[in-house]
Amino acid sequence: MADPQADRMAFFTTPRRPRERRAPQERLGDWHEVYREGALLPVIGGQAARCMDCGLPFCHRACPLGNLIPDWNTLVARGGWHSAAARLLATNNFPEFTGRLCPAPCESACVLAIDSDAVTIKNVELAIADRAWEDGDDRPQPPERMTGRRVAVVGSGPAGLAAAQQLTRAGHTTTVYERADRIGGLLRYGIPPFRLEKHRLDRRIEQMRAEGTTFRAGVAVGRDVPADELRARCDALVVAVGATACRDLPVPGRRMPGIHQAITYLTLANRVDEGDRAVSPLTAEGRSVVIVGGGDTAADCLGTALRQRAAAVTQFDINPRPPDRRSAGQPWPVHPKVYRVTTSHEEAGGSAAEPRVFAATTVGFEAGADGRLAAVRFAEARPGDRRPRPGTERTLPAELALLALGFSGPGRCRVARQLGLAVDRQGRLARDEDFAARADGVFVAGDAGRGQSLIVWAIAEGRAVAAAVDRYLRGSTDLPAPVRPSDGPLTA
Repeated sequence: MADPQADRMAFFTTPRRPRERRAPQERLGDWHEVYREGALLPVIGGQAARCMDCGLPFCHRACPLGNLIPDWNTLVARGGWHSAAARLLATNNFPEFTGRLCPAPCESACVLAIDSDAVTIKNVELAIADRAWEDGDDRPQPPERMTGRRVAVVGSGPAGLAAAQQLTRAGHTTTVYERADRIGGLLRYGIPPFRLEKHRLDRRIEQMRAEGTTFRAGVAVGRDVPADELRARCDALVVAVGATACRDLPVPGRRMPGIHQAITYLTLANRVDEGDRAVSPLTAEGRSVVIVGGGDTAADCLGTALRQRAAAVTQFDINPRPPDRRSAGQPWPVHPKVYRVTTSHEEAGGSAAEPRVFAATTVGFEAGADGRLAAVRFAEARPGDRRPRPGTERTLPAELALLALGFSGPGRCRVARQLGLAVDRQGRLARDEDFAARADGVFVAGDAGRGQSLIVWAIAEGRAVAAAVDRYLRGSTDLPAPVRPSDGPLTA
């Protein structure tokens, strides 16, 4: 173990060094994760040592999981990997997912980030998570005794999986129902393998099976199994169906062939990776592609289209180009909206060949002689109301348009209808401060109740709803509840 007094001034003497990525052109030749294998380990101790072990660590508050970030940073810096894994796994069921997929609001709230470069918290987390698997520190934790209570979890995204794992470990007989043919929700079919290779998801599911969780894939609750009957057969039911209602684009030409929702496109690409198909029926190969949307899903579509050898890819972001640094209106420690280059944008050329058109609002689609999509009409979006600025309309050739406009809630959810659940003004399933829905013994977790959010919020809600269910079943609970339904991210 290294000298615990070493590198006490590392935050001052050691520059930030993120995990090394493979070269963009190399990445475009396969679907593997973008990071160079093993590149993190030689530098991670020095990076963890940059943590100042603040008296008031705002990174805790920025992370809804309440991760003990200074604790495991200090332990890694001293070579205490086993203890670091114990600290990390105490608050996060799936750090190998968050270390790859979370945009790291914790780093935005790092005290060092006030006037310097933040600690590479996300990279340290990922290094601990991956090493914990290698060293056997992330082992199955079956319950010591069973309670005799049965719980059904509907949905197998990160919220449903976190809830199920916590409830199983507490001794409840827990079954997860998933309408798709494989477990994982958006982790399975919505996230490309270059961001999360699916063997990591499979490994976690096998761990949960070893603990006692039962999975029933290909079972649509509300269709194959009536939701009210399922509730009658169990002692409690968790609804974690996600926000699956895609936002649409009601402009002229929307219904012509060649225009698709991003999730449809990504699901088909992921099925190729799973071995279900040799080639996606919705491939971008040889086509001019326009992606409408500015978020992570749009970036995932971009990276996917590039790997499918699209002829050209353009992304429309209705927002103006963000500033390079946080503005006065988004002060530390909030997670600011600043100009970021994702790995997909890097593969498209980064700032040297920016694939994004900012402040662009789509006003219509044009068909070719065959009746299929041939072009997209767009205009400059006015600040504030985002309406087209007169005289700025242009046309861009396109044979494939992908709508990545986000999700508005669970949509027409049979589960909610059969259980008599209420829906709020935003289309989310209503719940009280204990995650309880209007129907007795029914609880709502994740994006179904919160709305589209980050993976860390989904896992935090899964952990918190498990505590609520455990309390409902036994009168008290020892399970952690990191968030409440009314909690939200740090704001100015």
